[in-house]
Amino acid sequence: MLPVDLNNLSSPLPPLSSIMSTIVVVGAGVSGLTCALQLAKQGGNTITVVAKHMPGDYDPEYTSPFAGANVLPMALEYNRWEGETWPELKKLAETCPEAGIHFQKAILYRRAKDEAAGFAGPLSDGLFVRNPWFKDLMPDYVDLPASELPEGMSSASSFTSVCINTAIYLPWLVGQCRARGVVFKRAVLKHISDAAKLSHTGRKPDIIINATGLLSCRLGGVMDQKVMPARGQVVLVRNEAAPNMVCTSGTDDGNDDELCYIMQRADGGGTILGGTYMKGNWDGVPDPNIATRIMKRAVEACPALTGGKGIEALDVIRHAVGLRPYREGGVRIEKENIDGTWVVHNYGHGGWGYQGSWGCAFRVQELVDEIKSESKLGSKL
Repeated sequence: MLPVDLNNLSSPLPPLSSIMSTIVVVGAGVSGLTCALQLAKQGGNTITVVAKHMPGDYDPEYTSPFAGANVLPMALEYNRWEGETWPELKKLAETCPEAGIHFQKAILYRRAKDEAAGFAGPLSDGLFVRNPWFKDLMPDYVDLPASELPEGMSSASSFTSVCINTAIYLPWLVGQCRARGVVFKRAVLKHISDAAKLSHTGRKPDIIINATGLLSCRLGGVMDQKVMPARGQVVLVRNEAAPNMVCTSGTDDGNDDELCYIMQRADGGGTILGGTYMKGNWDGVPDPNIATRIMKRAVEACPALTGGKGIEALDVIRHAVGLRPYREGGVRIEKENIDGTWVVHNYGHGGWGYQGSWGCAFRVQELVDEIKSESKLGSKL
């Protein structure tokens, strides 16, 4: 095919926002909902969200309701997923109280033994390194003086972050989508191409967004063997931990895949005590022994939770397990033609789905725009 001279086309290409596209988003976790909202904001798209699970459901394989959720950057160096999401969540916390997001001071405690081992813990990545890239992204980043360190900690840093009440934020995303004409449908897909029959318009979609998370390892047409669960067990309590959100670099009383973090959700959502990051573990039932360790660590790290009275003073709302969609090699965001329909993949976020949700959605929009542009250009030839 000869190169195309765009200057010699008979008429100028219209703006991409005016090119009508029928889009089906598969998955209604935070990634799928954020993609649907971003594409709806763009205009020129008729969007259907289809999913087995919707906000309001509680199932271990539907991870989003079980997340803390917060922003603790984990990339080793700047990446746009986290870098472009923080301004969006910050803006919502400042201007949109109905989204269920509030500011909370985050404190990262480092243990000398973990630092000597290169922070090999399950959620470490770039979170605990000294002088991290995100010190210029997150407001009020400071290293704490030695006088403020609890026993056993060699250093600590703090910054302003947010904590999200997922029980409010996920329905808020649905509401924002509905206000822009997005239609929601329940469906269980065996193959990604099943989405070609599920647009509420009755038309075959031009583009499918695959935001199926953990289920991408079982979905026909995708079957990504790099995807596996990273089991997260938490305890949700009524006790308040404000004003600080605490996370430590390691623990001594459990396995290597156990963690210690505490965060208080916005607007009465309770306080999350965590947790675990167990790769390859599909067990959706809370382990009572792990739960006890989680609670003991939490009251030791934050005595204010119970006024120094121990775990017996914790007022438990529920014990829960969510299966994070971990992917070896990192998130997959790319386009692929499957059975004659363009599919844009957005899955494999592990434990950072919320804090990367908007940056990933922006990339999905770029890929949708590329498909639209190529399709429109092809029709002009």
